[in-house]
Amino acid sequence: MSTASMTLFHSPMSPFVRKVRVVLHETGQTDRVALQAVNVSPVSPDADLNQGNPAGKLPALRLEDGTVLHDSRVIVDFLDQQHVGNPLIPREGSARWRRLTLASQADAIMDAAVLTRYETFLRPAEKRWDAWVEAQSEKIRRALADLEDNHMAEIASAFDVAAIGVACALGYIDLRMPDFGWRERQPKLAAWYAEVSQRESMRLTAPPV
Repeated sequence: MSTASMTLFHSPMSPFVRKVRVVLHETGQTDRVALQAVNVSPVSPDADLNQGNPAGKLPALRLEDGTVLHDSRVIVDFLDQQHVGNPLIPREGSARWRRLTLASQADAIMDAAVLTRYETFLRPAEKRWDAWVEAQSEKIRRALADLEDNHMAEIASAFDVAAIGVACALGYIDLRMPDFGWRERQPKLAAWYAEVSQRESMRLTAPPV
């Protein structure tokens, strides 16, 4: 077993952190990275996380030389170039931009779900903006409908950067928005998610319940 040379600042509830952790498992790099749990919110920063990462973005990956990479997209791209297996992000050509665009759509679903969580859980009830929450829900509905109607073959073709992002986004919706009812609207996506949820990388990174 190799010694961990990098540190991943993480929260087990974050879908963006989970995406990075799934990539670590899928690429056989878990032994290289130590996990450091942090408990942050928009109004509760963490001093250690902020070192080399002044905006306090989570996840953040501290490399052996002390350099800090932040934003899950940057970290995933870095990790994908550190292993010898098939790349999770195509290296060039139209396939690269296609998969990254689908991965960005998955990130947008996560963003909307996380913002909904902040608004409905952290913000005082008397200050909550219901129309804004509904707008975030509509973003999620549109994005999931588009995946169901136009991209299922692409998503199911490989468990790569795009598929990992979609799986982590759906897992977060189940965790934080259990009454969202996406499975009824997107049965093909639901069947695919039920299958990929059995992958070891997904099972080992599932958030605690």
